[in-house]
Amino acid sequence: MLGSSLNPINSSIIATSLIAIGNTFHAGAASTIWLVSALYLASAIGQPTMGRLAERLGPRRVFVAGLSLVGIGGALGTVAPNLPTLVAARVILGIGTSAGYPTAMVIVRRWAAEHPSAKPGGTLGALAIAAQVTSALGLPLGGLLAAAAGWRVTFFVNVPLVLLGVVMTLAWVPRDPPRAEGSAPPAPLDLPGMVLFSGTIASLLFFLDDLHHPRWPLGALTLLLLTALILFERKADDPFVDVRMLAANKALSATYLRVCLTFLLNYCILYGLTQWLQETRGLSAIGVGLLILPMSVFAALISLPFARRNLVRPALYCTAAAAVVGPACLLLFTSTTPVWALVLITMVFGIVSGLGVIGNQAALYQQAPAEAVGVAAGLMRTFTYLGAVLSSSLISLSFGDRATDSGLHTITYALLGLGAVLLAITPSGARNLKAS
Repeated sequence: MLGSSLNPINSSIIATSLIAIGNTFHAGAASTIWLVSALYLASAIGQPTMGRLAERLGPRRVFVAGLSLVGIGGALGTVAPNLPTLVAARVILGIGTSAGYPTAMVIVRRWAAEHPSAKPGGTLGALAIAAQVTSALGLPLGGLLAAAAGWRVTFFVNVPLVLLGVVMTLAWVPRDPPRAEGSAPPAPLDLPGMVLFSGTIASLLFFLDDLHHPRWPLGALTLLLLTALILFERKADDPFVDVRMLAANKALSATYLRVCLTFLLNYCILYGLTQWLQETRGLSAIGVGLLILPMSVFAALISLPFARRNLVRPALYCTAAAAVVGPACLLLFTSTTPVWALVLITMVFGIVSGLGVIGNQAALYQQAPAEAVGVAAGLMRTFTYLGAVLSSSLISLSFGDRATDSGLHTITYALLGLGAVLLAITPSGARNLKAS
């Protein structure tokens, strides 16, 4: 849980420190935003890569190696003398924290295979809830730490967490089993597939980062690399991304689509709605954080009973319904809407956030092949970041220079359409899942 939480907390903890970092290094917003983009990009590529390494080298080894990188990135960021060094530290943090979630899924899957009578639903739910809570707390925690000790402490906080994580891992997580004597050595890693995947994701994220001024050569490069990736992986003996399995396993592919749509909705609310509240309602950053906090708390609370009972299909159905109801209620928002009404309506999106993560994670656990659960889990996080980048593009296109009521309504109509798509694809994707 600790290792899986390091990535979401590092994603959000720096948000309130960007202006202070810019002042320290005399850099503008266009430069400091690379601190956010660098971690997103490194994580989107690093999650499935770490999953593959965990399957090959052992999840415990990869997990400890990832924690070590997090410690290095945190220490480097603490003493960084300039902005490029700080960006490098964020890249290292992105790669290191990427080991947490896919290795945890591999460890849980292998443990469950050794204990057939056990029910891993509670553990899977705990992983998801831990990520939700830390992601929500990252924003206010970063603000408090930066106010108390300066922005560098948002990097240093990783160091004690890493030391704690390494000690607990060495003490409690079983050693990775050695390779059986006489068994054939594993096939070499699909390095060309990894390079093509990395290039595809990087070019796609850079293209989506500014749809207000589309960079069409990047879009063409994305299509070219994606085509090459599919053609190469179809012929690979041990592909990094098993495109043949994804084509045949339509349920798993649908889960990735649901994840992307779910997080697109979530991030539009977390960043688009908060921006509107600050610029139109004149709320402070602390005020917006307090207004959004009930949504995050409700997301965690509502997830608990579904996770404990492993209610996969009900979680997905409730997520899809809330994805339509939430935007429909959002259409009622104006600059004079009472605060209590804003809180109630945002809590509908807490259902999308909480049950969407629980349901899709449990669906992936059932749908992914046991021997490829690490890469599958990492790819799910990649689609999470894809949804985040798409939300940034939608917010930028809708708001332009200022968050207005008309811009919020544009975002809301788009979310309503996406919610309808999510509602339409959920029944077929959830039909063959275990009800509990």
